[in-house]
Amino acid sequence: MAGIEEKAVDGKLLPWFVLKSVSGIGNRLFKRLIDDFGSPQAVLAASAKQLLQVQGITARLAAGIRAQRITDPIKREVDLVQGAGVRIVTLADPDYPALLLQIPDPPPFLYLRGSLEKKAGCVAVVGSRNATSYGLQAARLLSSELAGRGITVVSGMARGIDTAAHQGALEAKGRTIAVLGSGLARVYPASNRKLFDRIACEGAVISEFAMLTDPEPHNFPMRNRIISGLSLGTLVVEAGRKSGSLITARLAAEQNREVFAVPGSIRSFKSSGTHTLIKQGAKLVENTADILEEIRHRLHFPAADAPETETRQASSGNLTPDERRLLDALSPYPLHIDDLTRCVGMESGKVASTLLQLELKGLVQQSAGKRFALCGG
Repeated sequence: MAGIEEKAVDGKLLPWFVLKSVSGIGNRLFKRLIDDFGSPQAVLAASAKQLLQVQGITARLAAGIRAQRITDPIKREVDLVQGAGVRIVTLADPDYPALLLQIPDPPPFLYLRGSLEKKAGCVAVVGSRNATSYGLQAARLLSSELAGRGITVVSGMARGIDTAAHQGALEAKGRTIAVLGSGLARVYPASNRKLFDRIACEGAVISEFAMLTDPEPHNFPMRNRIISGLSLGTLVVEAGRKSGSLITARLAAEQNREVFAVPGSIRSFKSSGTHTLIKQGAKLVENTADILEEIRHRLHFPAADAPETETRQASSGNLTPDERRLLDALSPYPLHIDDLTRCVGMESGKVASTLLQLELKGLVQQSAGKRFALCGG
């Protein structure tokens, strides 16, 4: 793989895709290689003798690594990423979620739309797709209250409880993260397209799957480990005995995270799964205080006095309506210009020129990759 950096559009990014494309290297082995060699570039440049010293590397795998090249599918994937304004957050990136890094099989890299808070305290809120009105109301209320206290609500953007959880967090003007079981170019369900765009503006949408990956059934258990892995605890709001959200709860327990459950009617089969969780030791949740009691000591801020969404106060005499509109949509966390444009509903040229004026006024700063954030955040 000599010369890979000179050939790549993004020399630091391509080696991650190349190493991930080697057949037989799963997430655990990928992380072990990075831990041992420091970077995918170093792995790809290593000798067979050096590779064979890594636990799990066979002669066949070593040969596969040394023979791997930048293929046309890899080039197309990188083009898709760059064209969609998607950011790749690798294991080596300081923005890679610290809690997710602690699970046994973290994704080598995440596809990201939106922004990640480095010190966010996250709680997963999950449950049935075919939820009752009680379940939807509980998910929305609890998520809204958590977000209002500065907690980031994590869910999977599926119908039912997931959608209600995201909506509740957004209604409280808080942050939420959607973890997809498909690629970011395959929004699922399609009915949540507007929700997807709003979360990308006001939180983050992430996936470990390639951009054009369809929402295949086997993707969702893999997706669930990320939902629980990002979070200090997982709250199951409503679930039957065979609900996929019980997988998320099990994974949370295996990851040594808290598990919470909302009780339902003893006559409702849609709560039988949550009742089983409570019998097995999950904490019964009636309000957000029940959750905060268990995670407060791991938060980077006092949840009772959680930070409100930051806004930039400026004299109305010094700002145009368009400038004020963009400032209201921005936060201290960098947002790609394409996501910002979708969020405010302005023409892209107008957004670019208005951002320039805000930069000149010292209110907005630009970072790499056409990302913008409030100054002083």
